[in-house]
Amino acid sequence: MSFDVAYLWAQVPALLRGLVMTVEVSAISIVLSIIVGLLGAAIRMLHVPVLRQVAAGYVEFIRNTPLLAQLFFIFYGLPTIGVTLSLFWSGVLSLTLWAGAYQMENIRGGLETVVKGLREAAFSLGLSPWRFFRLIAAPLAVRVALPAMLNTSISLLKNSSYLQAIGLTELTFVAIDRISMDFRTLEMFSALCGIYLTLVLVLSLFTNRLAYHLQKPFRV
Repeated sequence: MSFDVAYLWAQVPALLRGLVMTVEVSAISIVLSIIVGLLGAAIRMLHVPVLRQVAAGYVEFIRNTPLLAQLFFIFYGLPTIGVTLSLFWSGVLSLTLWAGAYQMENIRGGLETVVKGLREAAFSLGLSPWRFFRLIAAPLAVRVALPAMLNTSISLLKNSSYLQAIGLTELTFVAIDRISMDFRTLEMFSALCGIYLTLVLVLSLFTNRLAYHLQKPFRV
């Protein structure tokens, strides 16, 4: 079977709709996962009683269970206890919780680079632990952890394809749906790989520019 460019061109509107959904769910999840990571890292760095153990347990649970199982638990399991979320927000929640655990570890690793003397200097100036984290530790940690945070964000973007398993009409769902109807596997998977590659390159470019500006004050 030859590659049919005309067929692929005819599927562009459907692929664009799937692309918009993928970008929306991924962008929201990336932002929320970074917030989760920052809060969790703050809790663990500041040794908040109970919450510190909860955060550590959350990281271990997420890292040692499959994302697909977590997604199914949120979408199919939560309604049995009266918590029902839409397809979109089930996807956002699952991706946020999954990536949030990894972002927490990324940022915590960045916090390890904040030397003890810097913390003691901040406290000697009268800064509270929370203000030290917000004004000094977190900005430095994010600057150091940015490459690892980018890798997690890229993984989140690619893992958004799992959401087709619950019926969310994102990019992969659209491609598989067209394959089931027209059996044009080569065209659709070629388009799918090309679009994901482009998305990852754009995200990498944006993050690299951000890293460049963050590193600018530290260049000699």
